Amino acid sequence: MSKKRDYYEILGVSKNAEEAEIKKAYRKLALKYHPDKNPDDASAEDKFKEAAEAYEILSNSEKRSQYDRFGHAGMGQGGRGHGGMNMDDIFSQFGDVFGGAFGGGGSFGGNRGGGGSRLVRGTNLRVKMKLTLEEIAEGVKKKIKVTKLVNADGVTYKNCQTCNGSGRIMRVAQTFLGAMQTQSTCHICQGAGKMIDKRPSDADAQGLKRQEEVIEIEIPAGVEEGMQLSVTGKGNAGPFNGVPGDLIVVVEEVEHDELKRDGDNLHYEAYVNFVDAVLGESIEIPTISGKAKIKVEPGTQSGKVLRLKGKGLPQLQRYGHGDLFVHINIWTPKKVSKEEKEILEKFRESENFKPSPDKNDKSFFSRMKDMFH
Repeated sequence: MSKKRDYYEILGVSKNAEEAEIKKAYRKLALKYHPDKNPDDASAEDKFKEAAEAYEILSNSEKRSQYDRFGHAGMGQGGRGHGGMNMDDIFSQFGDVFGGAFGGGGSFGGNRGGGGSRLVRGTNLRVKMKLTLEEIAEGVKKKIKVTKLVNADGVTYKNCQTCNGSGRIMRVAQTFLGAMQTQSTCHICQGAGKMIDKRPSDADAQGLKRQEEVIEIEIPAGVEEGMQLSVTGKGNAGPFNGVPGDLIVVVEEVEHDELKRDGDNLHYEAYVNFVDAVLGESIEIPTISGKAKIKVEPGTQSGKVLRLKGKGLPQLQRYGHGDLFVHINIWTPKKVSKEEKEILEKFRESENFKPSPDKNDKSFFSRMKDMFH
């Protein structure tokens, strides 16, 4: 599978481009590769769909923000992939971009049945999905059950009487320049050009009914709390057999019992006893993939941080992993026996056990700095 091109590169705009500049760039490409101008040209059709996919993301502030943060992975199973975005999708969503350049709304051959009528898009669904650190580390496929609007069976349609099936209302206004003709989307049929004629009892006025559906969602490795993934076409159905909306999946991260996340890095608080800190010892610590043993060197001080390179989480949209940082804490017993106390009293008298911080120890100065700031 070929790597998807950057959306900004496709439209030929910078990452700080304004909305008007993005729309202008898309219109230029859409007109250049429009199927009416390039009949039977598969390459032009691919470029036409590719530009539409890029515009769909960059013209939507929420999707654009998600793409800027996480790239194509932030689009989940959506990005439609320009091979999966059909012409009805494009013309129903972005027909206004074409203006009157291609007859009735920028469609093949000047119309799509019913003159300038368009397919009405359904609304998006939003769900929350809880993920453990282990699932985030590996990526996971999950099935969820949603209740959504679907097109009911047995619905029949008739032309909208307000717009006569065109989906648009024409108006003529007299100005000092003469008669000016304008057109707008029909407010009765929302531009669909048709209305419900007959419907079953379980369908609403738009021919829709509520129904449960199980949807499988693929979560890429390395996602973060609050990240939103868009699953194209899995939202509510569009009225009058229109284009379905999207399913927006919001990531909720389940807190790990022992590991704390900081971006791609993980942190673990390890506690060792006084003897092990003095003499050195191997201790077992948790990692995202299981248990691991690390060496606590003789004379280790409380506050020392050990770094396990590459033992963190995968870096979304990049190669490699973050690190696991193990913070060493010296555990002090609250109660000791009489014999233990006598031994410790002997240690107290020893010059070797009197505190003498190493002034060259960076951890010493960093801890002092933390105390006064």
